[in-house]
Amino acid sequence: MTATAHAVVDLDITGHRISRHIYGHFAEHLGRCIYDGFWVGEDSEIPNVRGIRSDIVEALRALNVPNLRWPGGCFADTYHWRDGVGPREERPRIANTNWGDVVENNHFGTHEFMDLCEMLGADAYVNGNAGSGTVREMAEWVEYLTRGDDSPMARLRRANGRDEPWDVPFWGIGNEPWGCGGNMTAEYYANEARRYGHFSRGHGENRVTRIAAGAADDDLDWTRALMSAAADCAGCMAGGDLPYEAVTFHYYTHSGSGINSEDATRFTDEQHYATMAHAAAIDRVIRGHVAVMDSYDPHDRMGLICDEWGTWWNVEEGTNPGFLFQQNTVRDALVAGIHFDIFHRHARRISMANIAQTVNVLQAMVLTDGEKLVLTPTYHVFEMNKGHQDALQLTTHLTETPTRTVGKKDLDLVSMSASAKDDTALVSLTNVATDEECTVTVDLRGREARVARARVLTGDGADAFNDADAPDRVAPRPLDAEIRDGILIVTLPPHAFATVELALA
Repeated sequence: MTATAHAVVDLDITGHRISRHIYGHFAEHLGRCIYDGFWVGEDSEIPNVRGIRSDIVEALRALNVPNLRWPGGCFADTYHWRDGVGPREERPRIANTNWGDVVENNHFGTHEFMDLCEMLGADAYVNGNAGSGTVREMAEWVEYLTRGDDSPMARLRRANGRDEPWDVPFWGIGNEPWGCGGNMTAEYYANEARRYGHFSRGHGENRVTRIAAGAADDDLDWTRALMSAAADCAGCMAGGDLPYEAVTFHYYTHSGSGINSEDATRFTDEQHYATMAHAAAIDRVIRGHVAVMDSYDPHDRMGLICDEWGTWWNVEEGTNPGFLFQQNTVRDALVAGIHFDIFHRHARRISMANIAQTVNVLQAMVLTDGEKLVLTPTYHVFEMNKGHQDALQLTTHLTETPTRTVGKKDLDLVSMSASAKDDTALVSLTNVATDEECTVTVDLRGREARVARARVLTGDGADAFNDADAPDRVAPRPLDAEIRDGILIVTLPPHAFATVELALA
């Protein structure tokens, strides 16, 4: 049996620009993300450039990674940046008490991270320590990174081998201060964010977007406290200097039992649909935060950032529980597809998003096993969707879609979004049904179009995944798509993500 869905896309009516930074990434000192992930060391037999693993860089460059967040996460508020600069053999060893209680040698620090960003062609999003650190420590790190004259921190950077300053566009003021970042109240942290933000200003021509650490899920009181603190800054919302230019929230997806409580690859249909419903609920969460921000900032001076999102399942058997290593299935890819559709719709306010995390942790792009590297289903969603980066929203109406009742609410089984850039458009479609294909007809209005390429990502089941033995079990395949009398017609297999690239006249 084949379900049907219908949509209308106005190809000549564009909306807000979809920031490329919505496709951002996150690399924390957690498990095998940094060490045995990005960083293998210069003496490794695994091909590398200055200690950074070459095949990971090559794979990620194909995604046009716009930004990379580092060093955390919870790790950020225990990290003291001076421990990670200077000759590697002289750097102190530190205990990573947040993740696995392991000892690290600090061989991957500021210079190595900035080297990685340059290899990727990605902007640096450095997350400062507002938990166990000091205002002076954070301010000096900004100076070390971005100042070009003969200041004390610029001299220290040169002594450590880097003459010119780096460009650091994004600066995080702590992480999850309501939890691992210090167990603070919203009002206390909001005042701290103003103070830290005041002293965390870029130097020279570098302009830092300062990012205040925000809410868990739909804690609107936290966002309200941050916006109120910014508004209380004399003249800030009326055009004066802001103490910070963005606020964050974090949102992890599961099927209802909470994070880190269910298996990544063994799940029922009920758990699958509950996961899809939870993923779709980020739309409600974003709308809540946006409403609060709009009441204080009607001119959109401040951005909303979801700098941790993704699925969070049980760790794989036999791995360190503190390393958060999980397999990545078609189900995870569908979560990514739904999230991006929603981020696109909220492009007016959503200025960045960062999946957690890039390598070997949670909903990763890449999994490594010694010399072997595996691209996950989620990786392919990022690659198939990269045409949306910095494109303009297209007005899209999903007028008919099959639904399924999950709990007390109806879940749309088809999700979609579309954007245009120059004379091209990209339509993204997700069918979350586990057992039913869906023929989608899209009324393309306003401009003539032809199908340039169509691809689909799916597997034998929603639980299909890639591993070292079958690295291409889930990979993009050509998809039949045609336009008849201005109507795009495409049939989506069950549990599938698809993109249709259009050439516009």
